[in-house]
Amino acid sequence: MVKLEGVVMILDLHRQGLSVSAIARECGIDRKTVRRAIDRGLEPPTYGPRPPRPTLLDPFTNYLRGRVKAYPGLTGTRLLRELRELGYSGGYTMVTDFLRDVRPAADPRFEVRFETAPGEQGQVDFAQFQVVFTDEPTTPRIVWLFSMVLGYSRLIWGRFVMHQDLATVLRCHVAAFEALGGAPRELLYDRMKTVVTGEGDQGGIVYNRALIDLARHYGFHPRACQPYRAKTKGKVERPFRYIREDFFLARSFRNLADLNEQLRRWLDGVANPRMHATTRRIVNEAFAEERPQLKPLPLAPFRAVLRLERRISREGMVSVGGNFYSVPDTTRRRAVEVHTLAEEIRIFDGGVLIAAHPVLEGRHQRRVAPGHRKAAAGPYRRMPDGTMLLGRSGDLVAKRPLEFYDAVGRRLAQESRS
Repeated sequence: MVKLEGVVMILDLHRQGLSVSAIARECGIDRKTVRRAIDRGLEPPTYGPRPPRPTLLDPFTNYLRGRVKAYPGLTGTRLLRELRELGYSGGYTMVTDFLRDVRPAADPRFEVRFETAPGEQGQVDFAQFQVVFTDEPTTPRIVWLFSMVLGYSRLIWGRFVMHQDLATVLRCHVAAFEALGGAPRELLYDRMKTVVTGEGDQGGIVYNRALIDLARHYGFHPRACQPYRAKTKGKVERPFRYIREDFFLARSFRNLADLNEQLRRWLDGVANPRMHATTRRIVNEAFAEERPQLKPLPLAPFRAVLRLERRISREGMVSVGGNFYSVPDTTRRRAVEVHTLAEEIRIFDGGVLIAAHPVLEGRHQRRVAPGHRKAAAGPYRRMPDGTMLLGRSGDLVAKRPLEFYDAVGRRLAQESRS
C-alpha cells in the first residue's frame, strides 16, 4: 500500500516525463501500483472493512439474540451464567459489548407528572447544609433540613436540625403536623435508616417500629419509594434547591435558633405565598383547599418512648443525643434509664422519675433544671448542740458568752506585764 508521500513522488516523476517502468525502478514498487497511482491522482485511498476475527462468543451469538429479543431486561450477569452452562469460556466484557449492539433500544418516554388529591400525600426528606454561625465563627457546622411538602398544594414546612436520629425525625413530624393542622393520608419517604430498617423474607419493606407507632397515632400510611429513584419524590427534592438558592445563600445566622427563625419568616413571607411554577396557583390558596381534607389531629399527644441506659457523670449530668441534662444532687452515681419522647427527656432512677427536661437542639448544650443544684454550704455550719462546724469535720468550737473571752483577754494581758 502506497502512502500519500509515495503517491506525490510518483505523480511528480510522471510530470517530469519518466516512464512507468522508470518510476517503478526509482520507487522500488510494481508497475501496476504506479499505473494505479497515476490513474487515481491525489484521491485519498479507500479501505474496506476488516473481516471480523473469530471470537469465543461466536458459537453463542444466536442464543444471545434470541434471549434478548424475548426478554430485553435480562442482565449481562444472568446471561453470562447461562452461557457458562452451555460451555462458554470467554470473559464478561465480551458478552456485554455484544449485548450493547443487539439489545433493543429503550423506548424514550416523556415524564408523567403525578398529581395527588387534596390531603392525599405528603413527601418527607432531609438535605445537608454547611453553615458557620456568627456565635461560633471558627467552627463550620453540618446541619440538616427536614422538609415536609404537601403534594396537592406544594406547601412547605421545614426545620433545621443537628441530627437525623429517630428522636429528631419523630419530633419534626409532630411539629409539622401541629403547624399544618393535620396529617395527610400518606407520607412518601426515601429509604433513610430511621424509616426503613430492611426488607422482609417475601420482599416487603420493614419500617421502624417507632415510625409505625407515629403513623398509627396520626392515621397516615408510610410508603418508601424505590431505591435510586429521586424523581419519585420530586415535590420535596426540588424545593431543596429552591431553599438553598433563594433563602440560604448570602445570609448569616447567629445560631440554630436564629437559622430556624429566619427560615420560618421566609416560608411565611416568600415561599408559601408565591405562585407555584408548576401548578400556577398560589401555594397558600391551594393549602386553604387542602387543609380541610387532612386527617384531624388526635386529642392525645404522641407519647412514643425510646428507652436508653446512661451513666451519671461526675458533674451530675446525663448525656443524651450529644447534649447534657442534670439530675438532682441526691442521685447516686450509677446507671439510670432515659426515656426520650418527641418533646421531652425523662430520667428514671430505679423506676422513679427523678428529672424531666425539654429536648435540646444542637450539640454540647447543657441544661440544669431548677432545684437540682443546692447552694454550697458556707465555712460555718451550726450543729444541733449549738457548736459551730468550721471548714473540716472535727474542728468544733464551743459556744461561750462574750464575758468569757473578755476575761481571757485580761488574764493574758496581766501575764505579759509580769
